[in-house]
Amino acid sequence: MPFLLIALLAGVLATAVASARADDAEASRRLAACTACHGAEGRASSAGFLPRIAGKPADYLYRQLRAFRDGQRQHAPMQWLLAPLRDDTLREIAGHFAASDPPYPPPAVSGAPAALMRQGEALATRGDPARGIPACASCHGAALTGVLPGTPGLLGLPRDYLNAQIGAWRNQQRRAAEPDCMARIAARLTPEDVGAVSTWLASQPMPAARAPAARLPGPAPMDCGSAHALGDAPAARAASASTPRIPAAGSAPPSPAAIADPLLARGAYLARAGNCVSCHTAPGGAPLAGGRAIETPFGTVYSSNLTPDPDTGLGAWRAQDFRRALHEGRSRDGRLLSPAFPYPYFTRMSAQDADAIFAWLRSQAPVRQPARPHEMRWPFGTQWALTVWRMLAFRAGGPPPDASRPADWQRGAYLVEVVGHCGACHAPRDRLGATRPEGPLAGGPVGTGRWLAPSLLSPGEAGVQRWPAGQIAQWLATGRAASASAMGPMAEVISHGTRHLTEADRLAIASYLRALPVASPDPIRAPAAAVPPGPVGAALYREHCADCHGEQGQGRGAWPALAGNRAVTQAQPDNLITVVLRGGFAADIPGEPRPHGMPPFAHRLDDSQVAALVSWLRASWGHQATPVSVPQVQQARR
Repeated sequence: MPFLLIALLAGVLATAVASARADDAEASRRLAACTACHGAEGRASSAGFLPRIAGKPADYLYRQLRAFRDGQRQHAPMQWLLAPLRDDTLREIAGHFAASDPPYPPPAVSGAPAALMRQGEALATRGDPARGIPACASCHGAALTGVLPGTPGLLGLPRDYLNAQIGAWRNQQRRAAEPDCMARIAARLTPEDVGAVSTWLASQPMPAARAPAARLPGPAPMDCGSAHALGDAPAARAASASTPRIPAAGSAPPSPAAIADPLLARGAYLARAGNCVSCHTAPGGAPLAGGRAIETPFGTVYSSNLTPDPDTGLGAWRAQDFRRALHEGRSRDGRLLSPAFPYPYFTRMSAQDADAIFAWLRSQAPVRQPARPHEMRWPFGTQWALTVWRMLAFRAGGPPPDASRPADWQRGAYLVEVVGHCGACHAPRDRLGATRPEGPLAGGPVGTGRWLAPSLLSPGEAGVQRWPAGQIAQWLATGRAASASAMGPMAEVISHGTRHLTEADRLAIASYLRALPVASPDPIRAPAAAVPPGPVGAALYREHCADCHGEQGQGRGAWPALAGNRAVTQAQPDNLITVVLRGGFAADIPGEPRPHGMPPFAHRLDDSQVAALVSWLRASWGHQATPVSVPQVQQARR
């Protein structure tokens, strides 16, 4: 019996170890988008501006991830990657890297003058009381390895990164919650101070006990808002609680099933279907309080406050005012609204649905946030220019629906053409922003053109006329298909919008999309001339892509197949180039709340390498798409 128990215990332990290793391997695969820049296990790469994140306190990492996602820290690749991720996903990422403890490399040999090193050591360990500069060690721990719960260590970081961050504090390009003690300290440092302290820190070996220290006893040397955000002071906790936060992806509005009032439940459902919260919530701002920047070819439009605040929101509006805004594109005071607010689509919304949305909006918490003025090039945005545009491109009420179609098609058409306003992205536009004759779903650039909304009429782009209805419904719920994974704006639409629809409504949309006319010529039936794959592209694919997407582009697990993938072969390669350069995460959905990430390669591959890789993808595995030029990559990078 003892031998049997020992054998069973050994089996259980072996299974647990294997399971833990599998979990670690899965986490590593999911977080490839992070380790591509920050190095294996987050231990930092050879690039001096990309820091080690392994072993940093989890609260600190979480705060930084949120700051990047919400635009409080400025780094476009990070903001791009994190935009679709929820708070709980960011916490998991932070916890994963906080628990990682790979070996540190030897400190860089600086070769700096002894006087500079003495100056850096003095600032780091003793500060300069005469100038009001506390020692780095007074906040970051005596060993400078960080302090729990949220103060990072300063050792093991590249000198270039330390220089850049202190410089960002000095120049107000990096900020923290007020009172911003790091900004105050950095403002008192001279450029020589910055060089001295960063050089000394980068030259120090990591002590054997390198874990962050426990919270330091006694009062902090300065009153820091970042400590308040972690709940280190009661008054600051109350202030932090009142600070508006962006809702987790897909978490607002609340589930209609949880709302007792049928009218409010209907309004909440329609608001989800129309993705209202996403457009009317600024990064890091209060839900529905407006201020999100919407880029257009004519300038930037800022969304309006939809909360029931009487002075800056909808508090003084009546239901008929709201209906007029949706149906006629006029504000409560009669002013013409920018068509960036998709009233050309909402003009066909039923009065009952408009009133339901308005009732739900009026039930939300009011937030006082004045409208931010639009930043449009003259004369765009002026009332007379909008008048001319409306004469050319807008008809109140829109075309009547096709009453001869079946009920499920009718419902799908209403969701696609009106509530979901899919044409706002998928419509090709002329030079004045009006829909071109090809039709409202024939595809076109989104905003300023970084992404291309592919044609829903072409099976070679995003047309699903040949897909089974159930597969379309699954795509709308998950953003995943056999050889496709939604990224960019479509991932946001799925995370915040279509995944919340009922299965009946997703099938209704499928009925409508399957009945769309097929564009002629069909790119699937009329491929471009074959292009021989190049050896440079093949080598780059083996080095950077094959581990996830397979040697033959067949895909692996969460990573979609590239062979036969329409995003690879469509006539305009904008989206493929953008994904290679910038990476990103797939849609965040209940069935897969931990989306896998695609690493960005803008910092690793130059323009000629990206062009070679993308051209090789478009000419391999039977693909016959045209090659990509270096100027096309340069344009996408800009």
